[in-house]
Amino acid sequence: MTLETLAKDIAASAEAQAKAMLKEAKAEADAIVGEAETKASSISGEASARAGREAEQISQEMVASARQGNQKELLIARRGVLDATYDAAKAQLADPGMKGRATLLKSLLKHAGDISGKDFVLRPVTVDATALKKEAGSRTIGDEINGLGGFMMEAADGSVSFDFRFDTLLDRTWNDERAAINETLFG
Repeated sequence: MTLETLAKDIAASAEAQAKAMLKEAKAEADAIVGEAETKASSISGEASARAGREAEQISQEMVASARQGNQKELLIARRGVLDATYDAAKAQLADPGMKGRATLLKSLLKHAGDISGKDFVLRPVTVDATALKKEAGSRTIGDEINGLGGFMMEAADGSVSFDFRFDTLLDRTWNDERAAINETLFG
């Protein structure tokens, strides 16, 4: 074998070995890339699933928050309607020209007479003082008091009093009938 042939054989062997090494390196690189792609796909899937769960949770929280906000606004609006209704009732009761006022006062005087003695003093609300003085009969008339209308009956010694002022009657009725008022106004 000549030197030239030996060199060719060595070169061919080195080239074959290099090709084998390259092929092996390429296969190893392909395996690493495949493994990396699998891991990346797995991580991406997990991240996507986590992001989906988080998005769903945020969506549910936003819907719940919006519902709560709507309920709050509805309650505020209802409160406004109730307050306006109460104020309208007070304004109507405070009106000296309210239709049926004289009849209401007579009815309250009769009821007051049924539960109080003859020695009770009638203390009229200023707006109704004139009408009550005419209807009081033999009852003693005391000092005028503040209110939307009506009167108070007080024992002569001040130990007992009955409040027939429109303010008090409205407040009592409003509190006792709140459920019915809500049903009437809001169904």
